[in-house]
Amino acid sequence: MTNTQTMTSAETLARQVIAHFEAGEIERIGDLVTEDFVDHGAPPWMPRGREAYVGTMRWLKDVLRVRYEVAQVVAQGDWVAARAIVHGVSTSDHLGFPPTGRPFAMETMHLYVVRDGLLAEHWGVRDELGALWQCGALPTPAPPPEFLSAGA
Repeated sequence: MTNTQTMTSAETLARQVIAHFEAGEIERIGDLVTEDFVDHGAPPWMPRGREAYVGTMRWLKDVLRVRYEVAQVVAQGDWVAARAIVHGVSTSDHLGFPPTGRPFAMETMHLYVVRDGLLAEHWGVRDELGALWQCGALPTPAPPPEFLSAGA
């Protein structure tokens, strides 16, 4: 960002979430979201609200030990979108397979909306299938023969 550019409040809040996450300051993320925060990207059994979001972020940091590499952030008004690469290692059996110990780099997109100066909702899209292939939980499929012969 150049000196002439300024961040919107939505962008500032989203970047602060990532900064607190990376610094291990997970409890501080709660100061950035509404009490009734809705994480549309969370599993359907996950409760809603600030406490649940902070708990999810704590689990990502402490159990999965992921880190975020922010690639782009785009903000307009009360909306902010961020593309990030999540780096981690398969260390948990939470998806029903034993941990492989192998690393992964998962493409993600995050969309937040701000209400009353705080992040109020989040939608997350993750390339979980690609991460499962990378960490060896699923075999990487071979290209179909018709694809390989298409240029011949």
